[in-house]
Formats: sequence, C-alpha cells, structure tokens
Amino acid sequence: MTSRVYVLAQFKPKAGKEAELFDVLKSLEPDSYREEGCVQYMLTRQIDHPSATRNDYPIVFNEIWQDAESWAAHGRRKQIQHFFNSQVKDPAGLVEDAIVTAYSDEGYDYDAPCFDV
Repeated sequence: MTSRVYVLAQFKPKAGKEAELFDVLKSLEPDSYREEGCVQYMLTRQIDHPSATRNDYPIVFNEIWQDAESWAAHGRRKQIQHFFNSQVKDPAGLVEDAIVTAYSDEGYDYDAPCFDV
C-alpha cells in the first residue's frame, strides 16, 4: 500500500466541442509531468469496444500522484486554475460538466507494518 492518490478527471464537452477540448486538455500534459510528485498524467478518450459501455464523459485524465499534497499543489498551479476558470466555470467554456474523483490503494483498516525499534 502507498500514500499515492489516483485521480480520474472526467470531462463532458459541449456539443461539437470534443476534439477542441481534447486539444486544450492535451496541452496541460507536458508541464504537469514536470511537477514534483507526478507519477502519471495521461489524457485519454473514450473508444467503442464490445466489452465497454459509453457514457457522457468521453475525455478522462488518468492521474497518479505521489501523495495528496502533490495533487493539491497541482491544483494550485495557475495553468490548471486558468483551465477550470475559463473552460469549466465560464459559460463560454468548452466543458458542459466535469467530475474529478480521487482514490487510494489502501484498504479500510489497513494494518500497515510498524517499524518501531
């Protein structure tokens, strides 16, 4: 088990804006990978596959951060705040809706090893 934080940032683009939104989000990848604590920051898009169902959120960032503080620092970056203000919150933005969720790989009541000597 780790202190890592696994994040899914899902985006529902406005009608006809999916490709444009994908390009805007793709531009966030390079600088995010340079951040301390960033393990993975990969933009993905939904595809048709017989083993999968489709949903209204076809663009997803799959992120892994070393810890919660690294992820919080990412959210404080001007580039990230600008994206959310201009594309998600602004009615003129490309995003109809966004869902950001965070996960841990630790189970409930995980009995971590104790290294007291």
